[in-house]
Amino acid sequence: MKIKPYGDTSNDGKVQLSFTLPIAAGALGIEAAKQLGKQMGIIDPAVVNMEAIGENYSFYIVYGPVIHQVDLSVLKVTEITTPTFDKEAVEKMIAEEFDRDLVFIGASTGTDAHTVGIDAIMNMKGYAGHYGLERYAGIKAYNLGSQVQNEDFIQEAKRRHADVLLVSQTVTQKDVHLKNLIELVELLEAEHLRNDVILICGGARITHELAKELGYDAGFGPGKYAEDVASYAVLELIRRKKTTLKK
Repeated sequence: MKIKPYGDTSNDGKVQLSFTLPIAAGALGIEAAKQLGKQMGIIDPAVVNMEAIGENYSFYIVYGPVIHQVDLSVLKVTEITTPTFDKEAVEKMIAEEFDRDLVFIGASTGTDAHTVGIDAIMNMKGYAGHYGLERYAGIKAYNLGSQVQNEDFIQEAKRRHADVLLVSQTVTQKDVHLKNLIELVELLEAEHLRNDVILICGGARITHELAKELGYDAGFGPGKYAEDVASYAVLELIRRKKTTLKK
């Protein structure tokens, strides 16, 4: 099955993209934006918005159709296949499978100062009607906040005997977030702790595939809530417990 972008009518190929140019807003900037659009494959691109954003810098939104299409039949994706349960079902699983509370520790690590994502997953009030892990019976959730160094994060995990580590990363310039995520894995391995915890990362541009490549157990991107993370983590803890008992 082949598909094209949709804008005004089905399969019209319409796309919209935005970018900043190091040039003052004006006719020359509009023409430069159009030419960039053409080079990117947009047919007859239209500049639908232009704004000056500082001296000799301007912002553009370009709109128009592309001829490109995607064949879905040849695409391969890596995604989490475990089901998502509601809060009550997760709590029931914990009560039935464990004789103690599970410990979840979360933070925005490294230089990341953004806490919206980790707060949405961890804090009691949650986000958009989805309660955070602090409200779950059977889960002790500790939100360490932002700009937590990896070494401090690991020490807190050791001190609290964490079962699950949640790392929130907002994409930063020059892929600093990727280096920070990799460093955490390496430090956990050096402490011989990597296999003792479920390691999960999340963020606006984090995918499960990327997380696996970086050495994490799972990755959660936009549109995921506490119940998605809790369901995966608890099911994985149950699986590991049963695997250990069989040995």
